[in-house]
Amino acid sequence: MAAEEVLQTVDHYKTEIERLTKELTETTHEKIQAAEYGLVVLEEKLTLKQQYDELEADYDCLKQELEQLRECLAQLGQEEQEREGAASNKKRECGALIKVVV
Repeated sequence: MAAEEVLQTVDHYKTEIERLTKELTETTHEKIQAAEYGLVVLEEKLTLKQQYDELEADYDCLKQELEQLRECLAQLGQEEQEREGAASNKKRECGALIKVVV
């Protein structure tokens, strides 16, 4: 009977070793999948960061360009007002000359 108990114990240990080996293999596979997924996430984060940096640089350039255009527009408006003022003065001078001549 002792030999039979030893065989049962050996069979029990073999079964337990097979179960633990299978569990270890599955756990290792899951960890590898998680690590691969983590790498994909990190790569995507890097790509998004690069896109963000590019968009931020574009935004800064466009903001500066807009400010320059606003300054040009303001200067053009001022020049236009000065021309209109000069033309108005000339019209008044001509009107005054005509009145004097007439």
